[in-house]
Amino acid sequence: MEGLCIQNVNLERSENMARHRTEDFSDSKALVVRRGAPFRVTLKLGRRPFNPKTDFLRIKVMLGRLYVVMPVTFSKRGSSHWKAYIDPEALNLQNPTIFIHTPASASVGCYRFQLCVFTQSGQKTYDFGKFILLCNPWCREDTVHIPFEDQREEYIQNDSGLLFMGTAMNLVSRPWSFDQYEPGVLDSCLNLLQVSPQHKKNRRLDYLKRSDPVYISRIVSAMINSEDDRGVLKGNWSGDFKEGVNPSLWTGSGEILRHWAKSGYRPVKYGQCWVFAAVMCTVMRVLGIPCRVVTNFNSAHDTNGNLVIEEYYTATGQKLNHSKDSIWNFHVWVECWMTRHDLGSEINGWQVLDPTPQERSEGVFCCGPAPVKAIKDRRIDLLYDIPFVYAEVNADVHTIVVSEGRVVSHGRDTEKVGSLICTKAIRFPRLQNITGDYKNIKSPTSTLASRSSTMSEDSTSSRDSSTGVMVFLILDKAPVAGEPVRFTVKVINKHRVAKMMKMHLNAQTKEYNHSPLYTFWETHGALQLAPNEAKVIHQQILPEQYEDVVGDNLINLAVVLEDMASHERVLASEEFNIGSPQLTIEVANGNSIMPNKKQTATVTFTNPYSHTDAPAVSRRNSAAKHHFHPKHGGKKDAAGQPVAHKHQLHNQRLQDGVCQQSLDPVLKGEHHTYISDVSIASLHKHTLNTISRHMQTTTTKARAWEPGGNINRRGNIKINAT
Repeated sequence: MEGLCIQNVNLERSENMARHRTEDFSDSKALVVRRGAPFRVTLKLGRRPFNPKTDFLRIKVMLGRLYVVMPVTFSKRGSSHWKAYIDPEALNLQNPTIFIHTPASASVGCYRFQLCVFTQSGQKTYDFGKFILLCNPWCREDTVHIPFEDQREEYIQNDSGLLFMGTAMNLVSRPWSFDQYEPGVLDSCLNLLQVSPQHKKNRRLDYLKRSDPVYISRIVSAMINSEDDRGVLKGNWSGDFKEGVNPSLWTGSGEILRHWAKSGYRPVKYGQCWVFAAVMCTVMRVLGIPCRVVTNFNSAHDTNGNLVIEEYYTATGQKLNHSKDSIWNFHVWVECWMTRHDLGSEINGWQVLDPTPQERSEGVFCCGPAPVKAIKDRRIDLLYDIPFVYAEVNADVHTIVVSEGRVVSHGRDTEKVGSLICTKAIRFPRLQNITGDYKNIKSPTSTLASRSSTMSEDSTSSRDSSTGVMVFLILDKAPVAGEPVRFTVKVINKHRVAKMMKMHLNAQTKEYNHSPLYTFWETHGALQLAPNEAKVIHQQILPEQYEDVVGDNLINLAVVLEDMASHERVLASEEFNIGSPQLTIEVANGNSIMPNKKQTATVTFTNPYSHTDAPAVSRRNSAAKHHFHPKHGGKKDAAGQPVAHKHQLHNQRLQDGVCQQSLDPVLKGEHHTYISDVSIASLHKHTLNTISRHMQTTTTKARAWEPGGNINRRGNIKINAT
């Protein structure tokens, strides 16, 4: 009998990738599918049709040197193993269709596959090509299955989001483009697994373990930083970024991952916690593991594992750098959704993973997966790294006042650490408070709004002492740039005797993850308290006193009261950031964005500072950034009021270098508008990345809310203002 000739193998990319919800990976040369679900290939035969009685087909699937061989049957009966079959009810003998079913526990990776044809005249082998297999959160048998469709859309498919920074009282939302569908990102994420030390050490074992999201997540957590391997990002908290990119300038994961791959897997400079976390979120979503970025405000870094953070102050309220422990004003990690077969079903669900290099886990700079439920229940005996994460959200703070080398006051705060834990809400550009998932809180229904409006005594920084004096330090409202920082010191004498007190107030600048740097404002005075008297003292720090020293830093504010008779002290403190004024971006005809056509964006803001600024627009790699330089002048109307200005910015596409353009001066209180003509040259490259470090990150939308700085692969225009 004449042999069976296969002229062509059709991988049915469009249909398969639509069914597997991978159609947005359209730039991939390989077919992209998810495990636990079948995909089909169609054979185009020449010479003669397929004869089920005499012809036999076999498929060989290979991952590295691992392989499985499947006979092609005519049974659709389900199986938890690799299976290949032809549907007998839809059999086309000239162009037969073969369904390949992958198990829900198959390893993630790039597979090769072959078709072996056996006929009476002999045997022949054909190469199909390649397919990429990802985890499948839509499949109930997959260990990453997450139950609701809106969760899968947000935590797998959504290619943009919000990162929360600042402080719990005055947080800043920063748009981020995860870019999982951008060219080169899928390959970079798969190559991240290939260049890991585990793969280099034992490729066969690594491929076998890639079926487990616990294993995958630990590999990715370690590979996002570059402390132990050829990881993606180099961390830098020094403030000196001249050899790379300031972490605050990154707006998406795609550029970072592509740069890492193109450089031969050399670390990209530089990252800090939110960049590490956002890039890891991209990788996990690409691999099919549900992932979200989480911010923990007042995040403790407990270096000795005693679940206590010690903070030292001088007798005049200056915070000292005497402890290796620290409290970051915010810290950002990710949560991934998975089943923990290694620990038990009661702690399935969200797991903390932290790629920022802080402490070693089993000898490597990675963290997690730590089950959120285990953190809340203090199951510190379970894997992985639960004691460290528990301390980040639950450690006690011991405040120690020292004078002339001895301790003169000691306080304990059980509420400061983990004051707010949040993530982006599903489908909406707003915060979701998830503090109650990590710890027992007094008011599970509390929201950020209630935290940042009127602060009760229970929610402010306060101290009691053996002197019977209580002190509360209360910000009157969230501080905003250009306005005085107004706060109240409330002192209560609980004794039946009068008290004469010294009062010291001290303000220092600090970076979000460091101890304070130096004092820029202080005041001292005396206070007399009658028996059982409560006094309220109002204070303020003027803009000209903080604007030259704060910048992107935060402020540590402390008050120390000293009993002039007993010399005992009591302290209260608060750390906060200076919020930026509103920045508004509007895109003209946002619903009709077209590639390669000029688009106008209007940027409006008000200068809050006492001096006149002249913005200079600089663009680096097609991103525009506004820097502010002092300059005298400015226009006023006949009544002497500042005039709103509009500027036409012609946004050129630049491949290298920086062009800079000075604009008209901006007076304090002046309403200022820029109009930018945006020439969108492709669906992949971003267009406008604006305004100065003083301005808050904001977003605009075209047909749907999407933060970032480009028209992304899903058709939404995204504009960043940072």
